[in-house]
Amino acid sequence: MDLADLRVKIDEIDEQIVDLYEKRMDISRQVAEYKIETGKQVFDKKREEEKLRKVKSLTHNDFNSHGIEELFEQIMSMSRKLQYRLLQEHGSSGKLPFIGVDGLDAGKARVVFQGAEGAYSQAAMMQYFGDRVNSFHVDTFREAMIAIDEGSADFAVLPIENSTAGIVSEIYDLLVEFENYIVGEQIIKIEHCLMAVPGTELDDIKTVYSHPQSLMQSARFLDNYDWQQISMQNNAFAAKKVAGDQDKSQAAIASEYAAKLYGLDVLVKGVNQSSTNSTRFIIVTNQKIFLKNAQKVSICFEVPHESGSLYHMLSHFIYNNLNMNRIESRPIEGRNWEYRFFIDFEGNLSDSAVKNAMRGLREEARNMRILGNY
Repeated sequence: MDLADLRVKIDEIDEQIVDLYEKRMDISRQVAEYKIETGKQVFDKKREEEKLRKVKSLTHNDFNSHGIEELFEQIMSMSRKLQYRLLQEHGSSGKLPFIGVDGLDAGKARVVFQGAEGAYSQAAMMQYFGDRVNSFHVDTFREAMIAIDEGSADFAVLPIENSTAGIVSEIYDLLVEFENYIVGEQIIKIEHCLMAVPGTELDDIKTVYSHPQSLMQSARFLDNYDWQQISMQNNAFAAKKVAGDQDKSQAAIASEYAAKLYGLDVLVKGVNQSSTNSTRFIIVTNQKIFLKNAQKVSICFEVPHESGSLYHMLSHFIYNNLNMNRIESRPIEGRNWEYRFFIDFEGNLSDSAVKNAMRGLREEARNMRILGNY
């Protein structure tokens, strides 16, 4: 047979496959209707594993066995997604435990930020809530999370990502540990300045203090000098220390606002190598609320440590036409080589497509949590 004849044969078989696929999906629709009436779950892992073993046994070689396993995994995945959609259409998808609000009650709110006066977190807070916000600061991110968890603060402002240094991994871990939720975000441009007590010259400096990420972001500048670099919890803490010690051998890298606040001279502006350096801050609360006009959803989940498990989770975004714009992973404590995935995608918790994707993820992923809609 020549190539044209072979292609005709393939076309004939493909038509049969399409016809059989549609017949199968029609049966899946009937299964969904039965599950709606009886309240049964869509995802039946044991049933699917049995089905895969059976269809693999019908093949005649290892190559076809792997291929048919992959094919039927996709077919069953599409069947589940159809069933989730039908559940959503029948109002049987369950309600997400978040309340939509028109706006945050920022006027009466008490806000906590990590660091000292003059920290970038304070600048982000003031941009989001205004200059007259009722605020206080704590030394660590954990203390900020505890403050809103216990109710001594209504909101916390925390850095989660820098355009140069990447994610703040501790924040991701704390979002899992605490029952707190993201309700907003604020992006501010970062311009690090080298500062010291008045009268200091560059030749006087022997030690420079700053947050480790700020030191890294300023590495190109710092490489020109043989200065000892000491990490601090926060840039503002570094400025406060240098101002308190009144030692010309010390300098800090922090914001220009911190220099003014602590009476330090700015020796060099813009020591960070990237002129587009920005940090994204999240606004966190202990209430399960979201703004009705929110357009970004953050979630996290775990997956079984087996081939294809993450792919199947991500397929829920593809099927529901949701644009995923970030994925990060963090190791799960006490479970070597297993990871928790954090995903940001576009959408609102009131959207039917988002509800449908969340339904599928809740049933198929491990420990899926909605971290916020903002």
